Amino acid sequence: MALSSMTWGYARIIAGTLLGGTLGFYVMHRVEVSYKMKMEEALKQYEKDMKKRQEEENLGQFGEESV
Repeated sequence: MALSSMTWGYARIIAGTLLGGTLGFYVMHRVEVSYKMKMEEALKQYEKDMKKRQEEENLGQFGEESV
């Protein structure tokens, strides 16, 4: 009886470790992908803003030169 319950206990520990590791890996993978997508969108927005700012500065310089 004791050997059987020890074997069952070890099996539960091993199964829990494997399932917990798999779940943890999956969750961290999803977080990483989500973060990466969010950062790419932020980078695109930043580049768009910088391009707009650059164009405004160029227009401002042309306006000053003609005066």
